[in-house]
Amino acid sequence: MRKTIKIPRILKINKIENHSINVTFNNGESRIIDFRKVLKSIVVDEKSPAFILYNEDELKKAELRNHTLSFDNVEQFITMRNGQKERVPFEIGADVLLKYSVPEKSEIMMKLGRLIRDARQKAGLTQQELAIMSGTSRTYISRIENERSDVELATLKKIIEIGLGRQLEIKIK
Repeated sequence: MRKTIKIPRILKINKIENHSINVTFNNGESRIIDFRKVLKSIVVDEKSPAFILYNEDELKKAELRNHTLSFDNVEQFITMRNGQKERVPFEIGADVLLKYSVPEKSEIMMKLGRLIRDARQKAGLTQQELAIMSGTSRTYISRIENERSDVELATLKKIIEIGLGRQLEIKIK
């Protein structure tokens, strides 16, 4: 039986501020990447073309390409089979970026996680029981309760209305 390998991918750049880039990964998490730590960990020094990324204005030129962050502003070349040099963008694998990132703590996700945990506990349910009743997994319930995953509206509705037997009400203020 083949084992499925889950490779992290970046789906969206949410915000670039200071030396940090906030992105959403394919596991649903919004995470903050501290680029000073990333550049230090991959040993980018003054001699490296990527050293310009220590400059906030240059870091803000990040683009999403091939499900990772890409920087056209970094002068990088590869040698082709025919010996010619070709300019390519500087990219760092999404797996490395995931490793050096931390989850974003959004206020709405913190509130939602607490609300679900409180309602589940009040109903006397375990995470596993709630997961079975709502058609999700215990791990997913745990990730929501611990603010480690965003939740789709349809899934939220199943958790609240089917799993917890409550009514979902959403307001926009």
